[in-house]
Amino acid sequence: MAAIKLELPATEEQIRSLRIGDEVRLYGTVVTARDVAHKFMVEEKPEFLKPLLKGTVIYHCGPIVKKVGDEWTIVAAGPTTSSREEPYQAEVIETYGVAGVIGKAGMGEKTSAGLKKSGAVYFHAVGGAGALLARCVKKVKDVLKLEEFGSPEAFWVMEVEDFPTIVTMDSHGDSLHRKVLEDSEAKLKQLL
Repeated sequence: MAAIKLELPATEEQIRSLRIGDEVRLYGTVVTARDVAHKFMVEEKPEFLKPLLKGTVIYHCGPIVKKVGDEWTIVAAGPTTSSREEPYQAEVIETYGVAGVIGKAGMGEKTSAGLKKSGAVYFHAVGGAGALLARCVKKVKDVLKLEEFGSPEAFWVMEVEDFPTIVTMDSHGDSLHRKVLEDSEAKLKQLL
């Protein structure tokens, strides 16, 4: 089956049509956000982020960047472990109308419930492929909170093209991460 091409921002209907296991190539605006950014979004609820994040995707990533003249270039853009954002993610998705989250290693039940409620998905990106994934970033459109948060924690607003992901948590409550854990625990019980 061919990968699904998804233009961002996306509609809730488009996102709810995605299922775990779907290979999705992302095109459009993606915004990075890590620990400091998530805490800021939940505690401060800044209005300026709402139109930026509506219908688009948050990427759990602290990119390696280089500035040449007035232009930023993404050198590496690998995913960071998403579980650190578990306390915040469901609220961030609902408050800002986020269509999805990109990261690695999946997220927990609180986020799964939030995805189902808000009509969003978790996209898994391959860890260790930061330089390759950076090739999918066609342009840095903006950077927000760089001075306050520092480079890895800032909101990097990026235009991506053909960014490879797999849906591992969908808006129907299904999770490949949960399934793998359950299957592994069952296999362990058999072996013991």
